[in-house]
Amino acid sequence: MPEPLDNAALDQLFNTARSYNAWLDRDVSDAQIHAIYDLLKMGPTSANQQSGRLVWCKSPEAKARLAAHASEKNRPKITGAPVCVIIGMDLEFHEQLPWLFPHTDARSWFTGKAELRQANAFRNSSLQGAYLMLAARALGLDCGPMSGFDNAAVDAEFFADQPSVRSNFICSIGYGDPASIFARSPRPEFDVFNKLV
Repeated sequence: MPEPLDNAALDQLFNTARSYNAWLDRDVSDAQIHAIYDLLKMGPTSANQQSGRLVWCKSPEAKARLAAHASEKNRPKITGAPVCVIIGMDLEFHEQLPWLFPHTDARSWFTGKAELRQANAFRNSSLQGAYLMLAARALGLDCGPMSGFDNAAVDAEFFADQPSVRSNFICSIGYGDPASIFARSPRPEFDVFNKLV
């Protein structure tokens, strides 16, 4: 039976974790990148769709290519980070379901249903992007998720060989510079946006 995490772990994942805008000059190793993926892939997606397609921009050249398609304010958040991940979504994810979800013919649920695939790909790649951030935080790293980029241009730049893949959002990962953050924005109390029925 799982036990609740202690307060230090909850703080690291949620309560005191922040979205960083600048980064300390510390590397994120390939081993750390693989460790993040090995955790995030265990997070649940519907019918184990695993629709996320990740590009880890680690080299200065790759980060510069990505930053060229981002808003001016986001460019240094990308180029200054040890790694920036493009979280993409495969609109043809259902072609992988025969081995990812072998219990039934799940592929047939999505064949010829482009809108349904779009909705599922977006939902599940967003979940996987969130798992990525929690995995990175769990391993002692910080994150800086962002939109503010030209999706079509990023798709052409990084997914030209995978025409069924579209970018969802991007996330820088590294060791955050505390000087780059401002006071935490408000978080609503339970009763503001919740109903318990």
